Amino acid sequence: MVVGFNHNFRYKDTVYHVQTEDGGIKFPAIITHLFIGGTILKTKKTSYADIIKTDRLEQVVEELMKEQHRDMLRRLRSGEFDQIIEKFQKHATLGVGKKIALPEVREAAPPTPPTPTPQPIPKSAAVAPPAPAVAAASRTSAPPDMPKPAVESSLDDIILSYLMGEKSP
Repeated sequence: MVVGFNHNFRYKDTVYHVQTEDGGIKFPAIITHLFIGGTILKTKKTSYADIIKTDRLEQVVEELMKEQHRDMLRRLRSGEFDQIIEKFQKHATLGVGKKIALPEVREAAPPTPPTPTPQPIPKSAAVAPPAPAVAAASRTSAPPDMPKPAVESSLDDIILSYLMGEKSP
């Protein structure tokens, strides 16, 4: 069962966050929020209490969640929320023209794998080092004859493209 979706989406040089969650059987509703920084700009809530007895409820709810999530992203991209954003930015102004510095949401860099600590080799277990070709091959993640992709896409980019109904990057 899918609990929710979260995506950061850049629009007009600002990163927005779209979050969609399922309330579950006890609270049968799908809630999607559009955030800037930690502030909710727009919320859409859809009850599915009327279909709670449906066969394949999990699949139906997952499809409803995807569509609602996509819809919020499309509406942001189309400019539908521009007036709400402008109003928020106006209210975010402090004093004489000073704006609140909103934290920009950035994608986290992939974690760096830890460097293994070399272990001393007992003299009784001394082994010759591997041949240079074998050592070089062991450092690559794909066989040397396998072509590398022209553009690497993050998992978030692939999921977002799927949710938006676009061709994968």
